[in-house]
Amino acid sequence: MRIRQLQTDPGISQRLREMGLGENQMLRLVSKSASLICQVCNARLALSEQIAALIVVEPIGVR
Repeated sequence: MRIRQLQTDPGISQRLREMGLGENQMLRLVSKSASLICQVCNARLALSEQIAALIVVEPIGVR
């Protein structure tokens, strides 16, 4: 997946970008349970469902 847009407030968007979750960044969903675990920039990050719902992504390629 590729991040297309962050629809969070500016403070949260800035923090997500600092963690590597900026626009056009590629990421992979690793696990979906109480929180979503994504792999981005060779690191795994856990996001709440509320924050994840505000990140617009697009699929890339077909596996």
